[in-house]
Amino acid sequence: MRTNKIKLLGLIAFMTLAIASCSKSSEDSGNSTVVDNTITGIASRNTNLSILVQALTRANLASTLQGTGPFTVFAPTNAAFTTFLTANGYVTNGVADINTVPVAALTEILKNHVVSGSVLSSALTNNSYIKTLAKGTASTTNTLSMYVNTSSGVKLNGASNVITTSAGTTYNIVASNGVVHTVDAVIGLPTIITHAVANPNFSTLVTVVTSTATNGNGFGDQTAVAVALSNTTTKTVFAPTNAAFAAATSGSGFAVGATPAQVSKVLQYHVTTAGNVLASTLTNGQVVPTITNPIQNLIIDLTSGAKITDTSTTKANIIITDVQCSNGVIHAVDKVLKPTL
Repeated sequence: MRTNKIKLLGLIAFMTLAIASCSKSSEDSGNSTVVDNTITGIASRNTNLSILVQALTRANLASTLQGTGPFTVFAPTNAAFTTFLTANGYVTNGVADINTVPVAALTEILKNHVVSGSVLSSALTNNSYIKTLAKGTASTTNTLSMYVNTSSGVKLNGASNVITTSAGTTYNIVASNGVVHTVDAVIGLPTIITHAVANPNFSTLVTVVTSTATNGNGFGDQTAVAVALSNTTTKTVFAPTNAAFAAATSGSGFAVGATPAQVSKVLQYHVTTAGNVLASTLTNGQVVPTITNPIQNLIIDLTSGAKITDTSTTKANIIITDVQCSNGVIHAVDKVLKPTL
């Protein structure tokens, strides 16, 4: 009898301990919280990125940036989004409103801020291009390019600066699935003009294309060419560098003393509406028509590196390829191409 009583007391003690243990375990589980350190999670805890989070949610990208990745996100601040929304008329009752941006357009804009892989600021090199996840409409295979200038801080596409420290934001915010850099402007989908303006190596080209008859620079009015590079018709541009223009317009260069009409023809000779011609699709001997009137052709030469044959005997080297824009693609060349003037 005494033995049975001892066994009963032992059983009661064991059950009491088990219940207490379960209760404590349940209590601990209820109090513990799993911190979301993904890119979306980090952005959600940053009050200065609240509009970005709203935008990601609206575009159904919040879960994507909680995925494995890795991704690098250039995250516009609330002030950056407010400026962008106001400038583009996305306003409700006088207040900038992310919900007024069409979802399809918003999705592409957001993807234009995302790069595959974890890219720290130290890995961003001056005068280089990186690929975003945005496609635009000019190409189904080549995503949009982003130009990086690190000569003074980090500037993207010539318009948006990576913020080093400001109001609790910083660069190189490491997430469990990538890295976040805050930026001070929304990075719009770049056109050919956008990329030409962003890269200082094309400054002479930009000056010539945007020149008018009254600015006194001697180039004449090139409005028609500027319009051609800005419209939505898909085109490919072979863009001469500043050094190429310097050689063509000095000494014995063929463009010395060229009239405004001849300058216009020279510029047109660098543009084709043959579509979004990527470097991988170029073939040896390929004939590329330009927008000159009448049409004059360029000939691709791949026998020893990628080159272009114009009407002269000196070939131009293609030195940068596949800078993807929303309305076409740019390939840089080291010589101004000479048409029949």
